[in-house]
Order: sequence, then C-alpha cells, then structure tokens
Amino acid sequence: MNDSNKRFPLGRSAFLGSTRTLLSAGLMALFALPAFADANTLLQEFVDKTRTLQGRFVQTVHDRKGRVTQESNGEFAISRPGKFRWVYAAPYSQLIVGDGKKVWIHDADLEQVTVRKFDSAVGSSPAALLAGSNEIGKHFNLKDAGTLQGLSWLDATPMNEEGTFSRVRMGFDGSDLQVMELQDNFGQTTRLRFTGLRLNPKLGNDLFRFKPPKGADVISQD
Repeated sequence: MNDSNKRFPLGRSAFLGSTRTLLSAGLMALFALPAFADANTLLQEFVDKTRTLQGRFVQTVHDRKGRVTQESNGEFAISRPGKFRWVYAAPYSQLIVGDGKKVWIHDADLEQVTVRKFDSAVGSSPAALLAGSNEIGKHFNLKDAGTLQGLSWLDATPMNEEGTFSRVRMGFDGSDLQVMELQDNFGQTTRLRFTGLRLNPKLGNDLFRFKPPKGADVISQD
C-alpha cells in the first residue's frame, strides 16, 4: 500500500466509490422542493434540475465502533453530466478532477498523479448519483428510509456488489441536504456534512481540466 492510500483510506474511496469517487449521492436536497416530497422525490428533483453545484464539505471517517479515525475538509464543484472537481484542503492537499473522459487524482506532496477512464472510475459509485446521467435506476436501488434524529433519509444501494461501498445514505432537513454517509464493506463509514451550497452557479470549463505537473509520476489504472 502506498503512502497516499494510508493517508486517505476512505477519503479517496469515498469520493470515487469502488474506484475512488466520492461525489454524488447526497447534495441533492438543498433546493426549493415540495415539503411533502419523500427522499426519492428529492433525489430525482435534484437530478432533473441541477446543472452545476458548488460548496464546501467536512468529511469524517468512523470505524465499526463509531470512533472518528480521520477528518478532512475542502470544497467541490460539479457540472453535470460527468464533470467534477473535489479539493481536499486539510489535513493534506489532494485534488480529484473528472473531465467526462478521465478521472485524475493528484497528491501534490507525493508528486503523484493517478488516472483512470471516467466510466470505469465512476460506474456504480456514489459519484454517479451526483455528476452522472439521469438514469439513476440503472445503477442503484433507491429506498426511502424514513426519519431519524430529525432528518429524512434515503438509502441508495449499488447494484454492482463488487464495489467498495455497500450503501449510500442521504439525510435531509426539509428540502436541505445535511449529511451524506458512505458505508464500505470493511465496517467503516465516511460522513460528509455540506455547507455553502450554491445551485447552478456559472462555472468555467478550466475547473474541470487537469494537466499533470512536470516531474509528477503518472500512474494509469486502466
């Protein structure tokens, strides 16, 4: 296992799901949706109405006993379909960019870039819910999970059982997304809390382009 995997055992995996993609399943409910809508409706409304999305996140990783083993934060931008930029600012700098054709992961301090084809990187990962196409039902089984601790929950179970994540959960307060949880096959849970979300801001194409810096080791995983 290389140093970057030790550093982000679920940080990367959360972003890309089975192939490191965290993006997706959850930012969906901060929009002015009907108060009577269930969680399934909130998700579909998000997919139908969202062209771009931008905001900040705090990410924590919890072990089987619920203890926090890792904490990080940063910001993201999404342009549907297929483009995203996920920036970890602390405790370590890491950049993940999807340009619709490839997914790039850049660890600046390690001078390392990992690249994969977009379809194989995203697939049935959480990213497919947020930055993918509108055909959610092809990759996930969706279920309204009721309410808990004041939030309305949606469960999204990947149809591909070979992925890293066994379940994605999204918690809504009214029509606002508060929390996204990613449960992996090793008993760990990655929890994301979102703030400062902006629906359909104008985003430049340069945000979703990546060129490996000179001197970086480029590793292709396809």
